[in-house]
Amino acid sequence: MTTHKTSRLKISSCPSEIVQVETYVRTVAKKFNISPDIYPNILISLTEAVNNAIIHGNNKDQSKFVKISLEENCDLLVFEITDEGKGFNPNEIADPTAEENIDCCGGRGVHIMKELSDEIDFLDNGRRVKICFKHRCVG
Repeated sequence: MTTHKTSRLKISSCPSEIVQVETYVRTVAKKFNISPDIYPNILISLTEAVNNAIIHGNNKDQSKFVKISLEENCDLLVFEITDEGKGFNPNEIADPTAEENIDCCGGRGVHIMKELSDEIDFLDNGRRVKICFKHRCVG
């Protein structure tokens, strides 16, 4: 029988709050026996997603919040990062690896999240990002 576990974090949209992501990932890694092989991918992806939510989603409005949740079922970790912003169309983000965009700013965080995760979906007009990692219980 597959068990489902959850974990949640809610932070204000202040850039200094991003440090809580590392503590959160360290805590869930221990709680859910996350393999050291995927730990850095999770940490980088969540940091990028939360940073985008704080800066671009909520425009650093400290009265708005970013929520992070995790559901785990021993072979899949599903993180959701939600902001209170207006949203965006992820299909309009230019490919930062294209030659014409190498020197431009923007789009790198989304590209990194796509590369490091097993699956990523932008929902609710881009206000909610679901990032999935294949996971096998260790220990």
